[in-house]
Amino acid sequence: MSIIIDQLTRLLSAADLPDPPPADPVPLLQRWLDEAAASKRYDDPNAMALATADASGTPSVRMVLCKSVEPAPGALVFFTNYHSRKGRELEANPRCAAVFHWPHARRQARVEGVVSRLADAESDAYFDSRPLLSRIGAIVSRQSEPVASRAELVSAAVRLAGSAALGQPIRRPPHWGGYRLTATGAELWSGHDGRLHQRVQWTRAAPTDPWAARLLSP
Repeated sequence: MSIIIDQLTRLLSAADLPDPPPADPVPLLQRWLDEAAASKRYDDPNAMALATADASGTPSVRMVLCKSVEPAPGALVFFTNYHSRKGRELEANPRCAAVFHWPHARRQARVEGVVSRLADAESDAYFDSRPLLSRIGAIVSRQSEPVASRAELVSAAVRLAGSAALGQPIRRPPHWGGYRLTATGAELWSGHDGRLHQRVQWTRAAPTDPWAARLLSP
């Protein structure tokens, strides 16, 4: 029994989430992202599973990259093809959820909220910063649509690369751009022994409202 008590005492001293929790989860989420990147354990520490649903409620999920965390109003930014399945679903039902997982630190972060398209200027600026091959791929790929063969896709990319070599500018196509996921809910989870994990949930009715935080049982 004394061994168990010692383990529980160590668990209390090893708490990863502050108690009481901070009023705003976003700075803590940013810190966790930064620490995941600094760990050098991941090729994409900013990878997150993004769940969407169509107008009938049928869900789908895939991995995307979170390109920035905005402290105000508390949002995540990602980019995609607007004509992809996720793009079509976000247009029909502009609510989604995302989750990050960093196994090395036994951490998970969940975010839920509403999405809106970025302004064209924001999407243009990010598109122009991407490597040339990534820009070409975004243009020639009809994401989520059938393609006759991989050779067809690569041939289209080769043709566009040839045009770029001749000086033709590679501009962002209108079907590709960014979304802002403005959070109305967030949950940070920190794993501990004995399933005595830490979970803190933040909620707010609207992006302009203050957060309400509460501890959850693991």
